Amino acid sequence: MHIETPKKTVNQDNKTVFEFLSDVKNFKVLMPDNIDKFEVLDDQTFKFALKGMPEIILRLKEKTPNSKVVLGAASDKLPFTLTAVIAEPAANTSEVGLSFEGEFNAMMAMMIKKPISNFMQTLTDNLEKIGQ
Repeated sequence: MHIETPKKTVNQDNKTVFEFLSDVKNFKVLMPDNIDKFEVLDDQTFKFALKGMPEIILRLKEKTPNSKVVLGAASDKLPFTLTAVIAEPAANTSEVGLSFEGEFNAMMAMMIKKPISNFMQTLTDNLEKIGQ
């Protein structure tokens, strides 16, 4: 299953955005209002839960300086990645696109597509909070 959000323009340079997204504790700022739990487990891992949803543990999997940050599920039960691609079209302005990639059976994909799409859209909307 592949889900992408429209790119979001952020009034920060790509280095600032990359450093923000590379620090897992900063994801608390991007989370939806209905977050039930957010806990940093170590410098590369955090877990969170939204009301009515199971806990999800995300781990920093890959970083390409100033252009890409990849988070992945810490468990192999539901393998997926959340990727942020960062571009700098102009000085002190970045464009960030988020994509979700996961392998799920058809029934699971049907059940989780809308909640994941909404979650990713909220993350994208909250990118404007970087540097505030």
